Amino acid sequence: MAIKVLIIDDSALIRSLLSDIINRQPDMEVAGTAPDPLVAREKIRALNPDVLTLDVEMPRMDGLVFLERLMRLRPTPVIMVSSLTERHSAVTLQALELGAFDFVTKPKIDICNSFQDYTDELTDKIRGAARCRLHRPLRDTVARTIESKNSADVVLPAHHAGLPPRKRSLSSVLRRGAPRH
Repeated sequence: MAIKVLIIDDSALIRSLLSDIINRQPDMEVAGTAPDPLVAREKIRALNPDVLTLDVEMPRMDGLVFLERLMRLRPTPVIMVSSLTERHSAVTLQALELGAFDFVTKPKIDICNSFQDYTDELTDKIRGAARCRLHRPLRDTVARTIESKNSADVVLPAHHAGLPPRKRSLSSVLRRGAPRH
């Protein structure tokens, strides 16, 4: 069965490019596209996609706000696709904290020189996201499991940090207190 992907991006050009990349894969299909999160919300209900690609900057609702709501109400694997999601950027770290599976940057002008590399990166991440199992967080949102913003408290999803499936953080140990012997 093919991996069903919903593409959420305000750029018609990016929606078209991602659709072409995904539909060329024998194990994937674009279930639909949406120009903003409000349209996406209805398409998620109707199409039940396996994976979403999500832009950050969009009209009507920011992609990070949508991601937070999505993970609270209907956890779905999400690949962030944005010019803002570059390695080590604050937006990328926030998206990962909110529950995004992974990220890729939007294709650059010189895409002709690296189109196959971009295609491989995107489709590998979609396949990985389709294999993950998400559950609603125990607390209000994944990001709020960290009450302090100290650098030692950053918790990445388990597939990024090589941790066992349950989340661990220094802050949770400090809040509970160390085990007493």
